[in-house]
Amino acid sequence: MIRDNLRKIESDIASACSESGRNREDVKLIAVSKTKPVSALQEAYDLGIRDFGENKVQELLDKYEQMPGDIRWHMIGHLQRNKVKYIVDKVYMIHSVDSYRLAEEISREAVKKNVNVSVLIEVNVAGEESKFGASAEETVSLVEDIAKLPNLTIRGLMTIAPYVENSEENRLYFAKLRQIYVDIIHKNIDNVFMEELSMGMTGDYEVAITEGATYIRVGTGIFGERQYPAV
Repeated sequence: MIRDNLRKIESDIASACSESGRNREDVKLIAVSKTKPVSALQEAYDLGIRDFGENKVQELLDKYEQMPGDIRWHMIGHLQRNKVKYIVDKVYMIHSVDSYRLAEEISREAVKKNVNVSVLIEVNVAGEESKFGASAEETVSLVEDIAKLPNLTIRGLMTIAPYVENSEENRLYFAKLRQIYVDIIHKNIDNVFMEELSMGMTGDYEVAITEGATYIRVGTGIFGERQYPAV
């Protein structure tokens, strides 16, 4: 199943890139592996996947210990400040930096461990109350403030678009995030390298690619529906 799913996703990515005049190499696929067993991750790994995304710190740590060392781990879920110390030297990138206080904690722990952490600023473009993320209006000033922190480098922006039946409905949010991204590039802020736009999930990654996504985060589309433990 995973092999067939990855084949379909690869075809979709190639089509979306072709449609929007982009190179296939410009789009990176993150396999969102939350709640999935290590055996499923290993299958995806054996098929060439090297970028995996997790939502919870403990789950990331457990899998980090069991999976090959060349995996690029992405923290894509909401990150609590008291959990930062466990992952700063283990993750390739933190996608969900949504406040100065969180960035400050990442910087503090990164200095302690003598590492440099790549982060994306999470933007709640749609303004959904149920979602984390900086507002579109405050993003530029937040980037300017966070950029001054040591041992932390801003690589771009991330958003989680609303759940919709028709993926075209999210196009305006992806386009808006890209506009904020371009506005920040034009400001030439020190220690800010606007290289990545992390947007698009199983239901809307093709639209996200045509609007400039460099990272797409696909879970269900690769591994199938999630099985959450009964409470």
